[in-house]
Amino acid sequence: MPYSPAALQMLEQLGIPLNAVIERHLQEFVEASLLQWAETGQDNRKHELIAVAAQAWRQLKAAAGAEGVALYLVSAFRSVERQKSIIQRKLEKGQSIEQILAVSAPPFFSEHHTGRAVDIGTPGCTDLEPEFEATPAFRWLTRNAATYGFELSYPRDNGAGYVYEPWHWRHVAS
Repeated sequence: MPYSPAALQMLEQLGIPLNAVIERHLQEFVEASLLQWAETGQDNRKHELIAVAAQAWRQLKAAAGAEGVALYLVSAFRSVERQKSIIQRKLEKGQSIEQILAVSAPPFFSEHHTGRAVDIGTPGCTDLEPEFEATPAFRWLTRNAATYGFELSYPRDNGAGYVYEPWHWRHVAS
């Protein structure tokens, strides 16, 4: 699969071997440009998605809330540059490329670039941790997310080689 020169250059800058991308069959994503507000986080951070995904998120969240299940966005759209800074911080902390790629996509290869991916949290559960699977929020999402066009991106033993991420969902409906 041919990758863009910009993606190849960034992989090289970060010391990520091209084989690490090829062997995992990672897809390069185009960064979304037309974004819409989806939710403002507890830290006042504005979370954005493409319009169809933002609308679907708000509908999904409202439906869950109507059934007593509280959901919030931990992360939504993420630029290539933001993804690069996340990887750089992890490298600076001494993490190996293998450790990083088990939990984070290389820049240009994150579903968050598309404006369709969300990391979901719920009160009483640490954000971005496997314990999310044991929450009423995850059970509700498993039963209902498809109704709003969302699916779990990285189940156990996923082909991309990422750890199980019960909190990471992507909007697949158009």
